[in-house]
Amino acid sequence: MPQSAVRRALAALAFAALLSPAATTAQLPVAATPAAATAVTQANYRLAARFAPYKMRSLVYSLGVTPRWIKGSERFWYEWETAEGKRFMIVDPIAGTKKLLFDNDRIAAELTRLTKDPWDGRHLPIRAIRFIDAGTLEFEVLSSQDTVMVDAEAVRGDSQQVRGDSLQGRGAAARRPRPTKKVWHFRYAVATQTLTEIPDYKAPDNHPSWASVSPDGQTVVYALRHDLYRASAADYRRVLDARRTKTGAAADSADWKIAIEGTRLTTDGVEHYSWAGSEFGLTDIESTQSKDRRKRASISWSRDSKRFTASRTDERKVGDLWVIASVGNKRPTLETYKYDMPGDTSVSQPEVGVYDLAAQRMTMLQTAGFKDQQLGQFNARQFVYPDLNEPQRQLWLAENSDQIYLWRRSRDQHRIDVLVADAATGTVRVVIEERLNTYVEHQRLELLKSGDLLWWSERDGWAHIYRYGADGRLKNRLTEGPFHVAGVESIDETRGLVYLSANGRERGEDPYYLHSYRVGLDGAGLTLLNPGDYDHRVALGESNRFAINTYSRVNTVPASVLHDATTGRKIMDLETADFSQLMAAGFRFPEPFTVKAADGITDLFGVMYKPFDFDSTRTYPIVEYVYPGPQTESVAKAFSTSASEVALAQFGMVVITIGNRGGHPDRSKWYHNFGYGDLRDYGLMDKKVAVEQLADRHRFIDIDRVGIYGHSGGGFMSTAAMLVYPDFFKVAVSSSGNHDNDVYNQNWSEKHHGVKETVKGDTITFEYTIERNSELARNLKGHLLLTTGDIDNNVHPAGTLRMADALIKANKRFDFFIFPGQRHGYGNMSDYWFWLRAEYFVRHLLGDDRWNANITELDLMREPPAGRAAP
Repeated sequence: MPQSAVRRALAALAFAALLSPAATTAQLPVAATPAAATAVTQANYRLAARFAPYKMRSLVYSLGVTPRWIKGSERFWYEWETAEGKRFMIVDPIAGTKKLLFDNDRIAAELTRLTKDPWDGRHLPIRAIRFIDAGTLEFEVLSSQDTVMVDAEAVRGDSQQVRGDSLQGRGAAARRPRPTKKVWHFRYAVATQTLTEIPDYKAPDNHPSWASVSPDGQTVVYALRHDLYRASAADYRRVLDARRTKTGAAADSADWKIAIEGTRLTTDGVEHYSWAGSEFGLTDIESTQSKDRRKRASISWSRDSKRFTASRTDERKVGDLWVIASVGNKRPTLETYKYDMPGDTSVSQPEVGVYDLAAQRMTMLQTAGFKDQQLGQFNARQFVYPDLNEPQRQLWLAENSDQIYLWRRSRDQHRIDVLVADAATGTVRVVIEERLNTYVEHQRLELLKSGDLLWWSERDGWAHIYRYGADGRLKNRLTEGPFHVAGVESIDETRGLVYLSANGRERGEDPYYLHSYRVGLDGAGLTLLNPGDYDHRVALGESNRFAINTYSRVNTVPASVLHDATTGRKIMDLETADFSQLMAAGFRFPEPFTVKAADGITDLFGVMYKPFDFDSTRTYPIVEYVYPGPQTESVAKAFSTSASEVALAQFGMVVITIGNRGGHPDRSKWYHNFGYGDLRDYGLMDKKVAVEQLADRHRFIDIDRVGIYGHSGGGFMSTAAMLVYPDFFKVAVSSSGNHDNDVYNQNWSEKHHGVKETVKGDTITFEYTIERNSELARNLKGHLLLTTGDIDNNVHPAGTLRMADALIKANKRFDFFIFPGQRHGYGNMSDYWFWLRAEYFVRHLLGDDRWNANITELDLMREPPAGRAAP
């Protein structure tokens, strides 16, 4: 070591001894850390603004190939954007070729000639590409020239999604026709590269959300005033013709003007026990305005179109919840909705009926098994060709119209039954049972042509696939071992193969990295199809012959390749993401890391984001972005911009994300259910010890300046961290947190924390108690910012308000912010939210208290006023 460095070290030790004469030898190295002299205390606003989330969007282009398979062939096409513009590619996997769908320069010249609007190959105006057959596509181009919209009702936008009072007071001016841009329509022959205008263009069908269309297209079922109705194909065609060329409010407006002579199928629907689907998110005024409009029903069809199932839920005894829309209306407007809360005596009661169109009769399925049970239907796997003009519909799992497969789950979620129902009689029998002392989870049921069933289960502590006979007898298991099967991706019965996605099987990799496998229906020959120490995301074609694999890590550039789906052989490279602008701006990849959980055994996996002007000789505050699970962990595995974490780090902080026991389900069932019964505190110690281990490894981390933030469950967790470990976590920003889980939704809270079912004779009751953040309000020592949206109908503002109430009663100082007119996410205020959150850490962790009423960085991003089209 150079003598000057030795002198500096000795001086630092002597200074530390003066400050703390009683310091032990073990404490001296910590005291000797030159934190005070080299601490980062001023925010780098310029660097942070350069990588703000809204700036990152302009620096990143396509990150993976999304194939659009072309029906009638094995080919697919995709869009790919780079710093050079957008190109359109078509791939023939059989021939092993990839080529441009268009010659960009040539087609730009043709479009300029035809539309009289100037274009070039790097700025193609092409949109809404749709293959109408294997060799021909259509697309549209928006002109610079105005045409006139003459439908005043459509201009007004008389939609259920427009608040009732917002239409008042606009006067006649709002109803005048207004100009809109002309749209050109073109047809393109791929083989000859021939472009022609379509003068008599007929837009594809724009199917309304309320319509459930039978597989044969002859029957349309919908809900009206709480009951089910049937429309003819001819009436539905009139609706489609009215909606053609329109979108959104204009299409709905045209739709509602079409009278349908519907046939009423049920007569027992009433409010809150309705055959109509939920209209969650409407104000009371909007609900009243839409009461006589056609609505969606929860429908699934037999494949022969003879029968359909319909689901409804009895919510008549469920308690109401409310939010008030204070902005966007002339008068603040109430929004009332039914909401099950944990521990409620009266909760939603679901049921399923099957309607026979020929007999004109509804038969209710006899599904009762558990008190306050949940109920659902298994539907068929369908391959969707995105370019086809087909209505979306659910189909029964069975190919016949006699059997319906369902699941029912006990309220405590310890029991799940797989049922098969007789469509004619409504009777059911149990095929598969799952039982567990925590909670049972399930995935889709797969039905083979033989009648055998494939079933995903965690019964041995890991997620695997089991094969059952039609009678419910276990035949064999397809997978086994200490790894997690994420799910069945496809089944090729002709070759006797099942395609799976799974993680945690490949040694030496992050156990969250996803891979694709094939295995025989007999459980033999489990084969890895896409090796490589990356997270892999695969899209299979309908024939199961070919697959697109996009792979990356948080610290690599994403790439996409074409594989033979059966053997895993690479056919060709497709694309590698363009990071040129991102890197030119100064981007640096984050760093994955591994630490031990508080038990000293369990590996936890995280990602560290550093400032791009990082200086290892200085010390930085550390901030954790958290989400506790249990349904996920907010830790990136594949490359992600992770824009909020990246941008926050640029102010002059180290930002980390890290898992915790009781978090992500894609590990063992033990890991996932670690927090069962302790929903407030289960992940906190792991978050704490992760920072401690990182500080031991890295001298640049200042363990005396620790911040934490998160949204929803992360909002709940970040506040809990401040209250459980008030001397460790110094600053928290907690947004939309479910701080008191006894006012959050029943299903999530009772599932992950647990509810006790008590049976006394014929009486069954449920007992629910849970620890709340508000109980620890007296422990607050550091700086806490609470935020919520005022119309959050997911995590109700009551949770945040009750936390604030407890803090006030405990005589604690804290900060509080409401986002007006915002739901659970903060929508069009998200950029403002980024700066509000970041500057809270800047002030209280860095100690940089610069203040200006203007958020200058956002002011600089304002779009200039739009220009007018030339006359």
